[in-house]
Amino acid sequence: MSFSVTPIPGMPMVVAGDDLCGQILTAIHDQGVTITDGDVVCVAQKVVSKAEGQLVDLATITASQQAIELAEETDKDPRLVELILSESTDILRKRVGVLIVRHKLGFVGAHAGIDQSNIEHGESGDFALLLPKDPDASADRLRLDILEKTGARVGVIITDSHNRPWRMGTIGAAIGAAGITVLEDHRGGTDIYGRELKVTLINRADALAAAATLVMGETTEKIPLVLIQGLAPEPVDPDQHAQLINRPLEEDLFR
Repeated sequence: MSFSVTPIPGMPMVVAGDDLCGQILTAIHDQGVTITDGDVVCVAQKVVSKAEGQLVDLATITASQQAIELAEETDKDPRLVELILSESTDILRKRVGVLIVRHKLGFVGAHAGIDQSNIEHGESGDFALLLPKDPDASADRLRLDILEKTGARVGVIITDSHNRPWRMGTIGAAIGAAGITVLEDHRGGTDIYGRELKVTLINRADALAAAATLVMGETTEKIPLVLIQGLAPEPVDPDQHAQLINRPLEEDLFR
């Protein structure tokens, strides 16, 4: 199997309420690319969050006593810590400069995915950008909007940069997905020697997200949109979404 991973420049700076689907399709059209069945549209989380109004003015946040104490321990803005707490279900690790938490969406990461880079902070003070409230639903809305406007049955992945335990550096991961196979289950099949596969799950969504993130860049490239082409069209399975990637708590051996 071969496929192409094409960065799509030209996306405008997104603000709350923008027609994200329209901006995506305009950027793809302006590059002379035709979107077709089986393509996968990969969109950086940051533009989805901005379009959905997830930008928060820290001046509007009142820190709780817990946030104030954690801020002292971690040398962070208490208002930012309050946002991290509001977006999380568990605090797993903490030290100066770092809070590792379990996000309400189920995955584990630093600072609940809240970001202050590459966003407008304005003249009034500091802002922070939260993750989309439901990235899988966001991906599905984009998929349906693209289908309605183009007739193309595409997959959509919302990407974000994640760190991983015991591995240095960030890697692109899927926090939202629709219209693609997220996990390929090979359990019950056999390997090349006929031995039964008992635990083999292929995380296809994260693999595609990582490929997309390589060409997006993660600093000043201003390319939040990537089109993956050459994959076979897939039937839409409503049960295949990025939430499937989160390991169930009862299987977490490192809590």
